[in-house]
Amino acid sequence: MTKTVIYHGSSQVVSEPEIRIAKYHKDFYYGFYCTIIYEQAMRWATRFGDIGYISKYEYKPDPALKILRFETMTEEWLDFIANCRIGRPHTYDIVEGPMANDTIFNYVQGFVDGKISRSAFWELAKFKRPTHQISFHTIAALQTLQFIGEEKINEEK
Repeated sequence: MTKTVIYHGSSQVVSEPEIRIAKYHKDFYYGFYCTIIYEQAMRWATRFGDIGYISKYEYKPDPALKILRFETMTEEWLDFIANCRIGRPHTYDIVEGPMANDTIFNYVQGFVDGKISRSAFWELAKFKRPTHQISFHTIAALQTLQFIGEEKINEEK
């Protein structure tokens, strides 16, 4: 299996990733989230302030793990995210696919709350920029990551 460099953006360096239980459920439920898109990691790193950090990892997939991949936003992707956001756990070690970020998040929440229909969601979501996330949900999944460095980001506002 090939190794890939992935990024985690936050307010601190994360040399030892861990799964944290948060107050709110994320797209793919509780997990440690990364991306292959450097610019997206930059946005994550500075979302709470002017300075953030991008932690870099070498990711080596383990074929023994249970992995779910969504190549694009599909009906299955929408249903999976809706279930995760209302607190229904899943049994995957790793989940990878598009992110319900920014405006898309609001559309997903509107769909989950029954405020917009499935067809309205797809009409609203079709013009948004591509995103990517890969989330690690088990200790075995975290073991596929090797920390290789960090970068300080100073976002000019």
